[in-house]
Amino acid sequence: MIHITRRERFCAAHKLHREEWSAEKNEAIFGYCANPNWHGHNYELFVTVKGNVDPVTGFVIDLKIMKNIINTYVIDKLDHKNINLDVDFMQGKMASTEVIAMEIFHQLKPHFDEQNVILHSVKLHETENNSVEYFGN
Repeated sequence: MIHITRRERFCAAHKLHREEWSAEKNEAIFGYCANPNWHGHNYELFVTVKGNVDPVTGFVIDLKIMKNIINTYVIDKLDHKNINLDVDFMQGKMASTEVIAMEIFHQLKPHFDEQNVILHSVKLHETENNSVEYFGN
């Protein structure tokens, strides 16, 4: 079995907050990430699939297909958007990097299943120092 990873990038705004908390409590828990005027990141997304190499093509998956799946079901929905307000699969969810990575995984999995490859992981870099990796567990 071979793993193959594709990197994509997107820019998006979000804020971390809970509606039922006061502004003071949100700021105490989430710091500047609770800014009522939002804040943004230049995210890097790494999607890894695994499978067997096709003896005819030499591919686990055609990278054009992999790119199309990621862009159609994730990047086009997130890039230059407000994650809290504009992204259908994030409605009603905390827009933390952890939750975003989990939801991206859930968006992609059925489309890779259709290609007969296994979605191994989604790694999301929020900043150069912070990243999350989700394996679907």
